[in-house]
Amino acid sequence: FRIMAEFVEGFEILSQLRNPAVSIVGSARSAPTSFYYKQAEKLAAKLVDKQFAVITGGGPGIMEAANRGARRAGGKSVGLNIHLPQEQAPNPYQNVSIHFHYFFCRKVMFVKYASAFICFPGGFGTMDEFFESMTLIQTHKIARFPVVLIGTDFWTGLVDWMKAVWLEQFSTISREDLLLFEVTDDLDRAVDLVVSNADRSTWIQPIDHAMREAEMRTLPVTAEGTRVGGPTPAAEGQPDTL
Repeated sequence: FRIMAEFVEGFEILSQLRNPAVSIVGSARSAPTSFYYKQAEKLAAKLVDKQFAVITGGGPGIMEAANRGARRAGGKSVGLNIHLPQEQAPNPYQNVSIHFHYFFCRKVMFVKYASAFICFPGGFGTMDEFFESMTLIQTHKIARFPVVLIGTDFWTGLVDWMKAVWLEQFSTISREDLLLFEVTDDLDRAVDLVVSNADRSTWIQPIDHAMREAEMRTLPVTAEGTRVGGPTPAAEGQPDTL
């Protein structure tokens, strides 16, 4: 019942946002004096100027910076707060606040109501949210939206490792998968990417080219914002249903 309540509350509150929204993620440990804290604050204000709401995890660090920039610019400043034993205390710059017990409920809200993802330097949580968006786009569960990684000094090593290990050594991704995000230090470039691609109308081409794009578009979308797929074939000798 708690899981159900968290989904219902999230859907009811966020469905009332009148503006498209951008989810901004990053480290809870970034101090207000740090470079990327200040960059996140500036970027959030720029997005509000372009009529976007800003969604963060509601905590300190980069989340606080983005909420702060959005609120001070007069925009919707959304915090998806999570109850944790440490590190997560709600920041005071939210004008829309939701509180979650479950990470997975919270992550649905980050994606469903976002027209773009912007990832600043962060730790495990930031990586989880970045790769969640990559997985959903790559598997065609959601339409492609801009995923922007801010900070070449932080992200370049990871991207180089993806190319060298995932792509070239083990072939666990396709070359096209590396085009699903962009790394930049330019805040105006990030805003331009969001503004020009925020309609979520672009489905990436499936690896199986027999699946035509028109057919992909007609698949129904579920209430939480992901697209329905076909049934998984039963294993040989097993019934199709239980």
